[in-house]
Amino acid sequence: MAFDAYDDYEQSERVQKWLRQNGISIAVGVAVGLVAIFGWQQWRGHQANYQTQASALYQQVQLYLTTGADSKADAVIAQLQQDYANTPYAVFAASDRAQHLAQAKQLDKAQASLDWAEGHATDPDLKALTQLRTAQLQLARDKANDALGTLDRMPADSFKSMAQELRGDVLVKLGRPDDARKAYQTAVSALGKDTPTSGALKMKIDDLAVAGKQGA
Repeated sequence: MAFDAYDDYEQSERVQKWLRQNGISIAVGVAVGLVAIFGWQQWRGHQANYQTQASALYQQVQLYLTTGADSKADAVIAQLQQDYANTPYAVFAASDRAQHLAQAKQLDKAQASLDWAEGHATDPDLKALTQLRTAQLQLARDKANDALGTLDRMPADSFKSMAQELRGDVLVKLGRPDDARKAYQTAVSALGKDTPTSGALKMKIDDLAVAGKQGA
């Protein structure tokens, strides 16, 4: 029992001695840890506010584009591109403006807006979506080869059905019906047979078959 009491006493003395020798470094370590935690929380709070502000600006863009206030939309989009370029909201806004410009037949400006969106999209799916829209615009501009190149840049499984259907449209434009048919069939498989829009794809495949018979 006495030995146990001595051991406890000796251990207590050793602990106190160690604390006296290392107490300052422990205190500094705790302080640094607290600063790091506080700094991380501050950074997360800043990021949340940053994203919230970008989201609010994007909502303004949608409102202005819907109501035809194009100049106001352009001003807010410019703010997003300058101050919030690394957020998805800036990419969404540029892509939406491109669609609006394309409807207004301002195809060169639409292309420039999509180029910006693709260049600033960091999320793979978002980048793939901008590439899909770019290919659609390029086909509308009779730049089928450029559209095919853009589709080739997309990951194989990104928006597979839409990408393959668009690839089929591009290949038809390029006079490659056999390749177009394969693309359409891949689009049908990716979409699923019971999906309503698969009927439109089957019509495109049937049209190719009819054209092939007439050509023969």
